[in-house]
Amino acid sequence: MSHQNRYHVIKDPVHGTMQFTDIEDKWVKPFINSPHFQRLRHIKQLGMGDYIFPGSVHTRFNHSIGCCYVGRQVGHKIGLADEERQLTMIACLLHDLGHGPFSHTFEDLFQQKLIRHEDWTPFFLADYRSEIFFEDYNRHNPRYTLTEAKFSQVEAMIMHKPMAKRVLADIVSSQLDADRLDYLLRDSHFCGVAYGHYDFPWLLHCLAIVDSGQGERLGITYKGIGAVEHYLMARRLMIRNIYYSYKKLALEYLLVRLLSQLASVIDQAPYAELKKTRLGILLDRVNAFNLALAGTTVSKTLKQDFLRDCYPLYKELCDYDVLALIKQLAEGNDDSIITAIAKRLHHRQIPKIVGLDGVDMVELETRIREFKVKNKIRIEDWQLAVIKTPHQSYTAEGDPILVLNEYGQAKPLDEISLMIHAISDKYEQAGFLCIDRAIMADKSVEALVKSISAQGLKAGIVL
Repeated sequence: MSHQNRYHVIKDPVHGTMQFTDIEDKWVKPFINSPHFQRLRHIKQLGMGDYIFPGSVHTRFNHSIGCCYVGRQVGHKIGLADEERQLTMIACLLHDLGHGPFSHTFEDLFQQKLIRHEDWTPFFLADYRSEIFFEDYNRHNPRYTLTEAKFSQVEAMIMHKPMAKRVLADIVSSQLDADRLDYLLRDSHFCGVAYGHYDFPWLLHCLAIVDSGQGERLGITYKGIGAVEHYLMARRLMIRNIYYSYKKLALEYLLVRLLSQLASVIDQAPYAELKKTRLGILLDRVNAFNLALAGTTVSKTLKQDFLRDCYPLYKELCDYDVLALIKQLAEGNDDSIITAIAKRLHHRQIPKIVGLDGVDMVELETRIREFKVKNKIRIEDWQLAVIKTPHQSYTAEGDPILVLNEYGQAKPLDEISLMIHAISDKYEQAGFLCIDRAIMADKSVEALVKSISAQGLKAGIVL
C-alpha cells in the first residue's frame, strides 16, 4: 500500500472517523505534538459554558483538529494542489493558538477588549520559526518541505493578511470557513442541543471556487443555497441560545470582575503571595496596562510592549491556573469582594437574570447608575450589572458569501435568498440585568426588578 493510500484515523464524536493520509498526517503531526498546541487541551472551547451545559467540556484542542479535518475536506472538494492543501490544513490547525484561559472571556480583562486572542497569535507562530523546527519538519516531509516563505503564507491566512490566492484564506477565515463549519456542529453536540445542526455533507458537496471579479473566492453553487441558509440560521440560533446564554455570560462577568478586582489589589495582603505565580504576575501587569492606557491616547506602543513582555507568562496559562485560583480564594473567611465572588463561582451560585428585550437600554443604564449611587452603602457595584448582547448573524456588506448561479454568474447570497436578505447586516439587540442573589431580598432591588419587568411586559416581551 502506498503512503498516499494509507490512512491515519482519529475517532471524533462530531465527524466520526476522521481520516488523514500518511502524507497529510506528517504535515500536521509535528504541530499537534508541539507544546503550544498541546496547551489547547487545557482551554475549554466555551469558557464557562459547562456550568450551564454540563457536556460542553470540549476544548480548543478538539475543535482545532476538527477544523483541520474540515479544511482538508474543503481542499479536496475544490481541487487544491497538495502544497496548497498542506498550508491550509496547518493554518486551520493553528488558528486558535492565541486563546487564553476560558477562551474569549479572558479578553474582557482589557479595557474595550483592546487585546484579543488574535493579538497573541503571531508570538505563538514565531516560536515555530526556528531552524531546528523546520529541519525536523522537513526530515519527515522531504517532498513537502516547510520554509520561512511558506510559513508566512500560513500566518497570512490566520491573521487576515493580503494573499495572492484569497480562496486559501477563505477556508481558514471567512463567513464560510472551516472554523465555523466545525464549531457549530461541535458546540451543538457537546451542549446537547440541536441549534447548530446543518447539512454539512451537502454544503461541502456544493462548495466551489467562484470568480468574484476581484479574484477567486470560496463560494457555493446554487444547489447549496438551502444548505447555507440552514447553516447561517444555525449560527444565529447558537449565538442567541449558547454563545450568548444569559447564565453563561453572567458567570463569565463574575469571573472577569474577580480577576480585575484581584489585579487591582494583588500587591496588598493577603494577596501578595499570589503575585509570585504566573497568573498573578500577569494580572498585575494587566492592571498596570489598563491604568497606563487610561492616561494616554497613544495605545499602539503600549499594546505591543505589553504583548512582547507578557507573552512568556501568557503562553503558559490555561484554565487550570484560573480554576485553582478560584478554589483558593473561595476558601477565604473574610468579607472582601474577591472572596464573595470566588465563592459564588466555586459553588456555581448563578446571579438572578432579568431579560431586557424590548427595554430602552440607554434609559435603563442611566437608571441603574443612579440606583447604584443611591444605594451604594448596601449594594456593591459588582452585584448589579447591565450586560448587553448585540449580535449579527450575517454580513452582506463588504464580503458576502457568493453563489454561482445556473448561468455561471456569481451573485451575493442576500440577493438570492429572501431569508438571508432579511437578517443581513442587522444587529439583533438583546441584553439582561445580572443581579447577585444576596441582594434580591432588598426592598429597593425588588421594586427595581418589578418596574423593569413591567416595562418589558408593556413592550410585549415575556421576561
